[in-house]
Amino acid sequence: MKLMIANPATGQHKVVEMDDDNKLRPFFDKRMASEVEGDCLGEEWKGYIFRISGGNDKQGFPMKQGVLTNNRVRLLFKKGMSCFRERRKGCRKRKSVRGCIVGADLSVMNLLVVKKGEQDIEGLTDKMLPRRLGPKRANHIRKLFSLDKKDDVRKFVVRRDCPDKKKKSKAPKIQRLITPQLLQRKRHQKAIIRKRMQAGQQAKEEYMKRLAQYHAEQKEAKAEAVAKKKKKDQH
Repeated sequence: MKLMIANPATGQHKVVEMDDDNKLRPFFDKRMASEVEGDCLGEEWKGYIFRISGGNDKQGFPMKQGVLTNNRVRLLFKKGMSCFRERRKGCRKRKSVRGCIVGADLSVMNLLVVKKGEQDIEGLTDKMLPRRLGPKRANHIRKLFSLDKKDDVRKFVVRRDCPDKKKKSKAPKIQRLITPQLLQRKRHQKAIIRKRMQAGQQAKEEYMKRLAQYHAEQKEAKAEAVAKKKKKDQH
């Protein structure tokens, strides 16, 4: 079985080949998101704690969280479910997935380093890799650099070098950025809604006024018709 071990703290990952089932026995019958001590893998892994994040069986079917079995099942998938990407709007599909319980039939198991052990592992904990992409949302950039709301977020965007292209560096478009133009647009939209409400209120008042006038005219016309009829009957 291959162990794909990732270390989020350094941004590194390493593939380890394990042929001895006795070393992998503590992982068997554990569910995804369970934490397992790494002492069983060898002396170099002493003190490490891993979290099981997924895996694939020998035919390449992925493990799915929440399917409490250690074999393959066929499920009906729709938009929003893991292990499925919607090709057409409203499309559903029945697919085979592997349950979330670890077994000997896995070919690859994905692990995350939760706690570092005593020794450094080459290619996993020996150096820090810089983040290729920085945060895109304005509040996330503020959180990363501990900025205040008054600080200009645009000056702190993480840029990426592009030596092969015409542009020397690239930066993402900041999402949810509050600019003077945005505030002006919001004020303008609110003013339009306010004017529409005032125009509607004014039109309603004019209509009610005209309706009352119409009822009064109808009442007068009816009274005149009754008076004429009475006068005619007297003659």
